[in-house]
Amino acid sequence: MIGLAVLVGETIALGSLPPIANAVFGFLTASLLLAGTMVLNDIQDIQIDRVNTPNRPLPSGRVGVGEAYAFSIVLSGLAITFSAFLGAFTLLTALAALALMAYYNTRGKKTGLLGNAVVSFNVALPFFFGGLAVGNLRPLLFIFFLLAFLANMAREIAKGIADIVGDSAKGVRTVAVVMGTSPAARMTASLFAVAVVLSFTAPLFDNVSLFYYPGVAVADVGFLYSSYRLLRDQTPKTVRAVKTQVLFWMLLGLVGFLMGGSPIL
Repeated sequence: MIGLAVLVGETIALGSLPPIANAVFGFLTASLLLAGTMVLNDIQDIQIDRVNTPNRPLPSGRVGVGEAYAFSIVLSGLAITFSAFLGAFTLLTALAALALMAYYNTRGKKTGLLGNAVVSFNVALPFFFGGLAVGNLRPLLFIFFLLAFLANMAREIAKGIADIVGDSAKGVRTVAVVMGTSPAARMTASLFAVAVVLSFTAPLFDNVSLFYYPGVAVADVGFLYSSYRLLRDQTPKTVRAVKTQVLFWMLLGLVGFLMGGSPIL
């Protein structure tokens, strides 16, 4: 979905479909960079995953740590190379994103909210990156960046509820570990609520079409529903279901962003 977000950012920035080279290199940069950092994340999480999800490839032993490191380096290297084809600013942005995720995977994860913010920043970055890739940063891209940041920040905090056992054993100071599952659920719901309210302010800062509202409205209702479920029940099963739901709501929001921000649709 992160590669798709870059394409959406490019399309919104231009008001038309991006040139094929910009589209391909932008998509590949984001997708491969995310994949590389996710592999590194799985390596760093191997002890936690042995408690929370022991059947995954690394904790189960189906994939060796050395193999995973090599795969991560190859994926990240390709991403940085493709970003350079788009220009100096996209290269610097990709390098900064890689550095932030390397910090998160090695040290930032245990910081709780700061780590959540680093991840959420990188998840929201594709809108900004898409604008850079085509040389046009519309105000709308910054609004969508903020909305994506808030929604993913909420999802990261919720994830800590599901992973509280392994995180506590590893010393990861998530909101759930430090404050408890109920406060973490309330913080998650609050962030979703702020994102919902802000989603209707986009027309104040930039031009959007009427097609913006249907997808975003459905996504907003979904975020509120997921918040309600989480506030009622913080068991790992429910939290993991909510995490999956939230990805779907984010995808719907992405469709709304594209429909509302691009005059070609």
